[in-house]
Amino acid sequence: MSLKADYLKYTLHFRFEAGTSRGTLTEKTSYVIRLFDDEDPTCIGYGECGPLKGLSYDDRPDFDDRLCHYCEEFTELDLQLFSWNVPIVLNQLISPEFPSILFGFETAMLDFLAGGQRLILPSDFTSNQRSLPINGLIWMGSPAFMRQQIEEKLQAGYTTLKLKIGAADFEQECDLLAMIREKYTAEQIGLRVDANGAFRPDEAMVKLERLAAFNLHSIEQPIRAGQPDLMADLCRHSPLPIALDEELIGQMEYVHKFRLLKKIQPQFIILKPTLLGGLRHCDEWIELAGRLNIGWWLTSALESNIGLNAIAQYTARFKHLLPQGLGTGQLYDNNVDSPLVVEHGQLHYDPTRFWKLSPLLVDVSH
Repeated sequence: MSLKADYLKYTLHFRFEAGTSRGTLTEKTSYVIRLFDDEDPTCIGYGECGPLKGLSYDDRPDFDDRLCHYCEEFTELDLQLFSWNVPIVLNQLISPEFPSILFGFETAMLDFLAGGQRLILPSDFTSNQRSLPINGLIWMGSPAFMRQQIEEKLQAGYTTLKLKIGAADFEQECDLLAMIREKYTAEQIGLRVDANGAFRPDEAMVKLERLAAFNLHSIEQPIRAGQPDLMADLCRHSPLPIALDEELIGQMEYVHKFRLLKKIQPQFIILKPTLLGGLRHCDEWIELAGRLNIGWWLTSALESNIGLNAIAQYTARFKHLLPQGLGTGQLYDNNVDSPLVVEHGQLHYDPTRFWKLSPLLVDVSH
């Protein structure tokens, strides 16, 4: 058996202009890894590498070259020496400087080993016996656009909303939160906000106190990452629970993860496998969070349904979940069709719906 790896670059197009504190998104580039056997090209393991510009640790000019290099090196590996042990193969093959490539190869290998059916972790979720609670994401934009999104998400049955804040006028953002709270209590609708590090340190506490009046579930990354002393002080004194997001990026060693969480002591951490180096690294973050009594939830990083499917199946390993950030499959005009379906604020896996990977089904027999 001779195994090969290659990849396809695929550009996803947003259905609308998606505003964040780091700018407006209209498209997203992903790299879809394919693992296959020359003797049976019908079994293909798919994984997705989707570095985010300006955010991912591996957002660098040589990304394409390095991914091509890793595909060539994988093809030359004698996998019998590693007994197809996924962590060992990844440690041998890929530098921790490329977390999204680690995630892509990890999930492609799991898919290939499971028969190339995109069922990497079968569960009661993939048999449609259980759904995953998710939050409804409200993107930045004009007040009218944000109000429209809020109404649509509430009508669609979401019980937790997450609002991107930090780029628009803060008073207008507070007005939107007040509008929701006038109609719904915290028991009826949970509210999260994500500042993406937009608050200045000298204003952060004042804004946190203001936001606390709306009885929010949490705020993600109020100040930019890389200021652990300031973030630790905020977490100690904030009237509003704080979740770390960007702060976790680049922490690839177990001991470094522990030191960061021990120092800052956040109320929550946000886990994005694409940005953190894959599922194995999320296992470490979750284990440490449990030891330190820190809550967590998983979130996609704007992957296509290929990456989202892997994250959702991993998430389904856990019970008693908070609402997860896994509702991004509806963002794109040209996403690949999959069994993932969002209904009533829940993510479902419908086995009667089939994968349609036509944009990616390029001949692999070469």
